[in-house]
Amino acid sequence: MERHFRHFNAAAALDASHGYVDHLEAGGAMMVTLAGAMSTAELGLTLADMIRAGKVHAISCTGANLEEDLFNLVAHDHYVRIPRYRDLTPQDEADLMARHLNRVTDTCIPEEEAIRKVEDAILDLWQTADRSGERVFPHEFLYRLIRSERLVNSYQIDPADSWLVAAAEFGLPMVVPGWEDSTLGNIFAAHCIKGDIRDPRTMRSGIEYMMTLADWYTAEKRPVGFFQIGGGIAGDFPICVVPMLEQDLGKETPLWSYFCQISDSTTSYGSYSGAVPNEKITWGKLAVDTPSFVIESDATIVAPLIFAFVLESDPTLNWQADGRVAVAATPAE
Repeated sequence: MERHFRHFNAAAALDASHGYVDHLEAGGAMMVTLAGAMSTAELGLTLADMIRAGKVHAISCTGANLEEDLFNLVAHDHYVRIPRYRDLTPQDEADLMARHLNRVTDTCIPEEEAIRKVEDAILDLWQTADRSGERVFPHEFLYRLIRSERLVNSYQIDPADSWLVAAAEFGLPMVVPGWEDSTLGNIFAAHCIKGDIRDPRTMRSGIEYMMTLADWYTAEKRPVGFFQIGGGIAGDFPICVVPMLEQDLGKETPLWSYFCQISDSTTSYGSYSGAVPNEKITWGKLAVDTPSFVIESDATIVAPLIFAFVLESDPTLNWQADGRVAVAATPAE
């Protein structure tokens, strides 16, 4: 990257990589936000290492990214790739549906092997919490599922390549705004309608996520950076915690101290995903001197490069022959 990435989006990616490293070396923490379908794109191959190496300190993700890393973990061998997806006709798409294959660009998620397998396992945890009157966040249910090892015999990839497994190991702080807009969210609603789950409030809400995020941000003594992959609610929700604390609660709050967004949404009229960092200054999210970067490119290409750059910039890490981190931070109790 340092040899070849000299101009345009390549230069922005290199500058952002150096900025990420500088932020961590100055004692900062980093929140990473995941939009799009980065889990189905198997970002866990590098993101899991980032978590285990202590380079990521919190995650905000869509419900789809939360569940799709788990789907990939238990059903990877049943996924179907469609290299020439642009050539598909409506009838081709209908044929995929008949085979219970849910397409995400060039990759089809198998319903029975992935979605229904996870549903069977997670429903028991939902119902157990419902019967006891316990209220739990969506990501905490998946942490429990992973820690229970009830699906471990179904793993079809190395769990070292799952970012959700790494996050569960470390008890990584997480927010999942708009979780209802996900496959498991739809399934949870269906079980509530059928009466299998008596109280929909068993699943804690987005407002409660903002409250816990406010507690985390307030308690975090390090400067916090913001590394945003894509746009949408995964990024817009958590970045707003700063102006909420400052303007609505009247608490003196440090602004985000680093900002980078990777997006293929070019600057446009009224688009949050296409908003440049300067616009965030007017909302009390970033400061005039906050190191800020926008990389208008494909995150499936750029994010792994930046993560690899950050990891390889740390001389204290030990590496295995396959390129994974062998020695990392201590997992949570």
